[in-house]
Amino acid sequence: QVHLVESGGGLVQAGGSLSLSCVVSGFTFSYYTMGWFRQAPGKEREFVAAVSRSGSRTYYPDSVKGRFTVSRDNAKNTVFLQMNNLKSEESAVYYCAAAFKIDANEVLTSIGGYTYWGQGTQVTVSS
Repeated sequence: QVHLVESGGGLVQAGGSLSLSCVVSGFTFSYYTMGWFRQAPGKEREFVAAVSRSGSRTYYPDSVKGRFTVSRDNAKNTVFLQMNNLKSEESAVYYCAAAFKIDANEVLTSIGGYTYWGQGTQVTVSS
């Protein structure tokens, strides 16, 4: 059975930092590119970060580039998202997602390309 479990969310002041983790089970983690997305109330889910199977390639939208860092530990079946200098408008539920990829260096930004999703962790940034 596939599980993706996010943790690390919480309440932080604007300008602060949070570190999210996502532990997966039920599939071979190293065969999957991983992504982070977020969804605020009344808004569409949006892409935040992606990391390739090997961990050698990452991708971010301009909105978080330079502030967020995605990484993974294939030995621990875990993907991480370090978020610095958070803004109040970034309050949302943050989700990790997994997509099977043959190419170990491929990243994926589209929501529809991901197969497995976690339940999400709430991040609240107070202004």
